[in-house]
Amino acid sequence: MTVLEDRIEMADEHGELTLDALFEWLDRSPIPEGYKVEIVGGNVFMAPQRDIHWQIIRRIVRAFEDTFGMGVTVLSDVRIDFPGELNGFAPDVARLRDGATRNAGGRWRYEDVQFVAEVISKKTAANDYGPKKAAYAEAAVPVYLIADPYQGRCHLYTDPKDGEYLTELSVVFGTDIDMSATPVGLTLRTDEFPRD
Repeated sequence: MTVLEDRIEMADEHGELTLDALFEWLDRSPIPEGYKVEIVGGNVFMAPQRDIHWQIIRRIVRAFEDTFGMGVTVLSDVRIDFPGELNGFAPDVARLRDGATRNAGGRWRYEDVQFVAEVISKKTAANDYGPKKAAYAEAAVPVYLIADPYQGRCHLYTDPKDGEYLTELSVVFGTDIDMSATPVGLTLRTDEFPRD
C-alpha cells in the first residue's frame, strides 16, 4: 500500500483525518521500541524514553500510591484525547478522579483527569510548555505539573479558566510541592528528582 492509499484509507466520509485513523496508521508503522508517540495538533511526535525521564515519572506515580493506595487510578503513557484539533496525548502521568469512566471507544475521558504531569524531553519540550498546556487548560484539568530535568525545576499550573491557567508556581528540584488544597490532595517531594 502506498502512502497516498494509506492517507485515503484514513480519511472519514468527510475527507478529514481522525485521531483513531491516525493512531491505527501509527500502529501499523515501524516505531522503534522505547519511543513514546503522541499526536499534538495533528502532528505526530516521537520521543525516546530516557532513564532520567522514567525516574521522575516513577517518583510521581509512587507519591500517589503511597498517599492513596495501589487502587488509585494513575496512568502513564496511555492515550487520552483532549480538546482541540487532533490532540491524542499520552501524558507521562495522569491521575483520574474516583469513579472515572471510559468513553464509547474504550478510552479514558479527559473530563475525568484531575492531574497531569509531563517530564520534559528536549525534542518535545515546546509541546509541553505550549499546545499541550493550552489543551489541558481548555480541558479544565485542575492541576498540570511540568518537571524539567534540564532546568532542575518544576512548574505547577492550577486554576484553569477560559483556556488558560491563572496560577503558576515555579520551584527548584528539592522543594516540596504542596497540592493538598487542590483535587490532587497530596504534597509531592522533589528532592530525589534527577537532573540532566
